[in-house]
Amino acid sequence: MARITVKGTPVQTAGELPLVGDLAPDFRLTRRNLTDVTLRDYRGRKLLVSVVTSLDTSLCATSTRRFNQDAVGIDNATVLVVSNDLPFAQSRFCETSGIENAETLSQLRDRSFGRTWGMEMVSGPSAGLLARSVIVVDSHGRVTYTQQVPENSDEPDYARALEALRAAD
Repeated sequence: MARITVKGTPVQTAGELPLVGDLAPDFRLTRRNLTDVTLRDYRGRKLLVSVVTSLDTSLCATSTRRFNQDAVGIDNATVLVVSNDLPFAQSRFCETSGIENAETLSQLRDRSFGRTWGMEMVSGPSAGLLARSVIVVDSHGRVTYTQQVPENSDEPDYARALEALRAAD
């Protein structure tokens, strides 16, 4: 279990992020149009997986906008933004925020993503939500970069995550 804080309050997560060099665990998440996707659906693509607590918070919205904008033009790359938000709320957020390059995904039907990928908060007032994290997966399905933000109220390291995405093959 990782130990992070949420506004200074210590919380634990369900586990640890996947290790660099490991194959990324599969997932089943739901798109805004209510279709489900798995990791296999992105085979051959580089992924930046930005995990946010809720798009209804200013920091999660900011990081989503930032990755949506800054990852444009990175060859063979897809940005996935994962949260527990319902696909309907994700759709409204994307429409009002001009999110056209990042794909939002929900744990609507299968809540195992947060546990399997080690970022579901299991203690404290945010238990059940996802801890802010960034994972880069190369086109072969291997993890090449991870960051679990130690204080959930802080922004991720955009520059390092985007550089890892550029460098992934």
